[in-house]
Amino acid sequence: MPDNFNHLVEDLDNSKRYRPKEPKKVPMTRRAEYSKPENYIPDEGLVSAIRVALLLRKPLLLTGEPGTGKTDLASYLSWKLGHRDEKGEARGPFLFESKSASEGRDLFYRFNALGLFQAVQTGAGSKDPRDHVTFNALGEAIVRAHAPDTDVMKKLFSGSPPHKEASQSVVLIDEIDKAPRDFPNDVLNEIERMYFRIPELGNQKVAAPEGMEPIVIITSNSEKSLPPAFLRRCVYYDIVFPDNRLEEIVSARIPEFKDTSQPLVRDALSFFRLCRAETTALDKPPATGELLDWLLALLLAGADSHQPLSAQRQILDWSLSTLLKQPEDQKRSKEIVDLWLAQGAKRASA
Repeated sequence: MPDNFNHLVEDLDNSKRYRPKEPKKVPMTRRAEYSKPENYIPDEGLVSAIRVALLLRKPLLLTGEPGTGKTDLASYLSWKLGHRDEKGEARGPFLFESKSASEGRDLFYRFNALGLFQAVQTGAGSKDPRDHVTFNALGEAIVRAHAPDTDVMKKLFSGSPPHKEASQSVVLIDEIDKAPRDFPNDVLNEIERMYFRIPELGNQKVAAPEGMEPIVIITSNSEKSLPPAFLRRCVYYDIVFPDNRLEEIVSARIPEFKDTSQPLVRDALSFFRLCRAETTALDKPPATGELLDWLLALLLAGADSHQPLSAQRQILDWSLSTLLKQPEDQKRSKEIVDLWLAQGAKRASA
């Protein structure tokens, strides 16, 4: 293992009751590198679903087990469409994270009624209701679809809008199944017709200009069913586990493992597939995202890509917390490793 990692491991062992005099530096992570949108590889079915959603200007609803890349698709699509911010740099999607207390209005804007009340009562701060509106996710995307000098922008902002030109955006409504049951029904018309109203500003209607409608990606972990009326307004795709594309995904996401025939990567994929096998019967089989986390942990811990993982048992053992995420699964970690080693020995002797 790298020296800095060895030192950290020693420091974390409290058997000597040792506390360093100076703060220790934790090794740098590189998760952001393999999460770059340009390294995302959608399967053919997903590409087709994206095309249909763009042609129909309908939201794309994605399901699939956690870790299969549902959320990352929005960043990939924003990058693929060349969306940029005011400085000309790549701009990601506007994100709305569904919560158990989310209301339909939250997807578009928030109004600080208390702030306006205090301004009116004390004379401190703006008394203009427009200055107490904050746009969220789909609301901001619809606002940015307008040129800043239009009449509707003057009705929404007391000063200059924050954007300098009209632009199209990708909006990610993440894990919509976490929101209350009424949430999807509350935003049916608004999502279909790309508009919303602000009662606090005289019921002002804000609609996306034709041809500039935001591109909406919605994810669900299928924890509860969505209303049929909502499903009718979406294009749908279920992202299945990419078993036959794992080598391609690893090669694209982690440059050091571009050659997936290296002993370490070959062994790691073999062990990962065993963890997912039905015969192994884990309570929570690891997904693609956990595979990438695990491979990166092996890399940063100094695993030798030219040596089989079976010959680096220490690193394998301590890194299993990345893959096994249920109590019963972790209790079986030695059993699973021994089974994998036995299978490897059997293949080698055949």
